[in-house]
Amino acid sequence: MRRKLVVGNWKMNGSIAKNKALINQLLARLQNFDAADFALCLPYTYLFQAQQLLTGTNIAWGSQNISQFESGAYTSSISAEMLKDFNCKYAIIGHSERRTISHESNEKAAVRVTRAVNAGITPIYCVGETKLERESGIAKKIVEAQVLAICNLDHTTFERAKNVNMVIAYEPVWAIGTGRAATPDEAQEMHHFIRVLIALRDEEFANRIRIIYGGSLTPNNVCNLLTMPDIDGGLIGRSALTADDFSKICEIACDTTQCLI
Repeated sequence: MRRKLVVGNWKMNGSIAKNKALINQLLARLQNFDAADFALCLPYTYLFQAQQLLTGTNIAWGSQNISQFESGAYTSSISAEMLKDFNCKYAIIGHSERRTISHESNEKAAVRVTRAVNAGITPIYCVGETKLERESGIAKKIVEAQVLAICNLDHTTFERAKNVNMVIAYEPVWAIGTGRAATPDEAQEMHHFIRVLIALRDEEFANRIRIIYGGSLTPNNVCNLLTMPDIDGGLIGRSALTADDFSKICEIACDTTQCLI
């Protein structure tokens, strides 16, 4: 059985004081939760603070992106080796906001995955369709192209991705930050589709890779989504900014049987 993973994506939010308060609240609430994995992905400027506060706890940390380049004249870029200095376990790659704002293609995202796994960092590779693409009936075609970008990695890179337990996050773009999540059936259908695509490359890995859901996942809908057979956790945006909401989602991830009560 795949162990659930809950990742908070703080996006461009936070301050040194607010971060400390929120992290301390989360540590107090999550310290006895041991049946799932938890992580926070913070802006680069706060990774040192995260390292200081979270080392030795049950909450891991990571970045919200990673450069496609190893080093050099790439002003403002942050390399995988730099992230290793902060002991980052995870790096979000291919988030729809990055794909849109910075025009990150599937090919560039695949290179970023390569940089992450070569550095021993677990990529959280994001896929998902826009509202127009879903309404046009091409949602699976879009997601397939995104998934195949990593399934077509060379053998050595793909094996390294397996070794660092690469994660895929399905985030329907039309649900991110809108308060409207995909229905459990919609999410499950796409998660299963992604798993089938990975199985074409490696069936064993497809069975154990964690595919998590993002897109307005909240304490109100977490039971409906995390009880689906192919949904292995969540990539949380807005609800990751409050201790009560995030800890409740983590609690359900640890014990979905309480959803049956």
